[in-house]
Amino acid sequence: MMAVMYTRKVLDHFNNPRNVGKMGDADAVGIAGNPKDGDTTYIYIKVQDDVIAEITFQTMGCAAAIASGSMLTELAKGKTLDEAARISRQDVADALDGLPERKMACSNIAPDALREAIWNYRKQVVEFSRSVAFG
Repeated sequence: MMAVMYTRKVLDHFNNPRNVGKMGDADAVGIAGNPKDGDTTYIYIKVQDDVIAEITFQTMGCAAAIASGSMLTELAKGKTLDEAARISRQDVADALDGLPERKMACSNIAPDALREAIWNYRKQVVEFSRSVAFG
């Protein structure tokens, strides 16, 4: 089996993940996974004035998936929902100073989970607005 070489940033975010943990009072949660290798990421967001005020993650998976979740939270915090929804796997990989090609799929999981969290948040807002409008 070939060894995987990670950048210092990947190793730093793997060994010292930022914004890690379940957020009990999250406004929305998104979940995404990679069925090929079993990695799964949960993204929790709190939104204030259409901006991600707080974001945390939980990842069960490889070093690249954990580092990607950590980096994604750093990239998304303080961004509007639209800006955060545009964060790509390439943005995450670039912010980590690169990932081995065979680990690029791991960088998909966190942005996918974030987009699901944003979608879930917006869905709740619409449902709440309808319930208020129609009593």
